[in-house]
Amino acid sequence: MVRKVRIIRHAAVTAAALLVSAGLGSTALAASPAPGAPLASPGSPTPSTSAGSTASAASAGGPNREAARLGDYWSAARMAAARPDAGDTNGAPGARTAPPSVDGPRPGEVIPPSRSFDGIPEAGTFFWTDASGTGRTCSGSVVRSPGHDLVLSAGHCLKGYAGTSPLHHLGFVPQYHDGLKPFGIFPVKDNGVYVSQEYYDRGEHAGAAYDFGFAVTEPNEDGKRLQDAVGSVELLTGSGYSHTPVRMIGYPGNAQKPLECVSRTTRWVSDDEADPGTFSRIACDGFVGGTSGGPMLVPWTDGWAVVGVIGGYHTGGNTPQVSYSAYFGTAIQDLYEAATSGAPPAGPAS
Repeated sequence: MVRKVRIIRHAAVTAAALLVSAGLGSTALAASPAPGAPLASPGSPTPSTSAGSTASAASAGGPNREAARLGDYWSAARMAAARPDAGDTNGAPGARTAPPSVDGPRPGEVIPPSRSFDGIPEAGTFFWTDASGTGRTCSGSVVRSPGHDLVLSAGHCLKGYAGTSPLHHLGFVPQYHDGLKPFGIFPVKDNGVYVSQEYYDRGEHAGAAYDFGFAVTEPNEDGKRLQDAVGSVELLTGSGYSHTPVRMIGYPGNAQKPLECVSRTTRWVSDDEADPGTFSRIACDGFVGGTSGGPMLVPWTDGWAVVGVIGGYHTGGNTPQVSYSAYFGTAIQDLYEAATSGAPPAGPAS
């Protein structure tokens, strides 16, 4: 059962200490808020599960031949050659024609820098092949779940790959960097992709407010479940739009390492009739195609909580300097409950 808790407020120095412990340098910390700034907006946000669930479950056990097969397929060369999903236009010049007032930096706005690093275990990238056999990628993060097997990403990354996962060689690699799979690869289960029916029905732009999705994974080659292998972040819903500091992580297409940036999110109401809705907006430099699905993280009592993913409002952003997330409210909470209960996933209308 989902329980409601009030978000715990920390002093800015505590948040900075958490970010330093995660490996952020002084440049990133310079983007942190002034002393006394809150970590998240007031209200009663809803975490996905209780904080103690991770310690209570055991590994799945037993080698997984499908994971071994998938690991052999996704060699270092194939992973390096994979390109952003064809529908992932985040930060791609010319991806959509939009005047500067619609999507992108504001005049005079300071854009926090990003930096390349080796990543964190709780974030990683999906690899799969499209209908032409081309390798594709999108970012994701491991969210706490009863089954210890759930990855959060953008809806536009996952929506085309529901159904039988082996057909697409679809798997998740936590903390991928430099051609390495530090924890192995976790195949996505058959019929394990969960995207809102509203997103399928309305499409990428009219349904931008539903641009999130989950993938249920199988254990890795050693039979270990995803959350047991790498840990997880808390899925936080109903927490508002304004969060400070926010650590955003994403994997640019064809890059060998992920990017991270520290900034803040604010409320943004779309002024484009084709992409209606209210979104979380964050300024961070360098987040281009492939970073879609990457998490927006805030310090949490036992690590990190995710309050957004790159996706929605022009599929995550028209420029590399500004990204957006669909709001984490009742729609993503309902989708999480469907994914963790084993309910049949939604799909395109026949």
